[in-house]
Amino acid sequence: MYSDLINFIRDWYRTRDLIPLHEPRFTEIDRQYVLDAIDSTFVSSVGEYVDRFEQALASYLGAEHAVATVNGTAALQVALRLAGVGNGDEVITQPLTFVATANAIAHNNGVPVFVDVNRETLGLCPDALARFLEQTALKKDKATINKISGRKIAAIVPMHTFGHPCRMKQIMELADHWEISVVEDAAESLGSRISTQHCATFGALGVLSFNGNKTITCGGGGAIVTNDKNLAQRAKHLTTTARVPHKWEFSHDEIGYNFRMPNLNASLACAQLGQLDGFLTDKRKLARAYESFFKEAGWGKFVTEPQGCTSNYWLNAVMTADLRQRDDLLTKTNESGIATRPAWRLMPDLPMYKNCRKDDLKNARWLAERIVNLPSSVRINV
Repeated sequence: MYSDLINFIRDWYRTRDLIPLHEPRFTEIDRQYVLDAIDSTFVSSVGEYVDRFEQALASYLGAEHAVATVNGTAALQVALRLAGVGNGDEVITQPLTFVATANAIAHNNGVPVFVDVNRETLGLCPDALARFLEQTALKKDKATINKISGRKIAAIVPMHTFGHPCRMKQIMELADHWEISVVEDAAESLGSRISTQHCATFGALGVLSFNGNKTITCGGGGAIVTNDKNLAQRAKHLTTTARVPHKWEFSHDEIGYNFRMPNLNASLACAQLGQLDGFLTDKRKLARAYESFFKEAGWGKFVTEPQGCTSNYWLNAVMTADLRQRDDLLTKTNESGIATRPAWRLMPDLPMYKNCRKDDLKNARWLAERIVNLPSSVRINV
């Protein structure tokens, strides 16, 4: 039964060559922007393309501010610091995510806490979050404390898995009730929306990634998104080595990071952002084609956007019947030169996070045994 899927994918991309999971798409406009940055000789973190990209990204998202960074992990690390995550503080996030989500918490000397996901959205489950907070949280001295561990619960980090939006309205209501900051990990969801509101704009801070496998890319790259002017200014300060502005002197007023996006990368980011709507249109066509294929095939459940949401379908995914079928599909497709992959190994199953607090993770484990990601690259000139 897998041969029909293999033929479908090859016909879609019109090639018999190796088909990657998600490769970037570049056109002549990308080349021209990069050459312009090179010709300017401003290729590091000072250059007009950095400002241009930040302004264009904020405008696209309907946000007040965007601060470009060297990658999405760096953006999340700084955003968590801005949210007040300090040494020993707990940060609630989900177990089904890329390791960068948990690593960014650890980089702030925070302690990840893993709460289960929702089967429809694949992201942090509001019901599981509500149960966890009711059972463990206590408001004390203008802070929310985990009454079992005694640690401050400093932030909640929902992640929009494969570009499918979490139930942010319910998550924000819980966060507001418990007075906990929300840092939205929108690394995979540029272009995804809940109703008309873009992902990355629900929490006080949101982060994006422009890694080589993302919907748009500049090689690496990330961004911190916020509507708070003070947070944006502080993000820019911290990511620029906390340098005090001066025409020639080098003075720094705190420990910062060399995390600013280089102008060379920003030039490519500007070119890619200008093509984003076309990329999203092509990716939605592919998602609809996959959905139709699996309905006719009679096996596998294609993962579709949650109700009331518009997904960018960054990575398409199918839910197999069980672990055995998942592994059979992975074997057959990869042996045929078509890149597929399972979901990430759950964070508490990694050695560095195995002792972190967690709930039963029932949905996350069920999903991890069944998810297979399918080729999702944008087509051009077809």
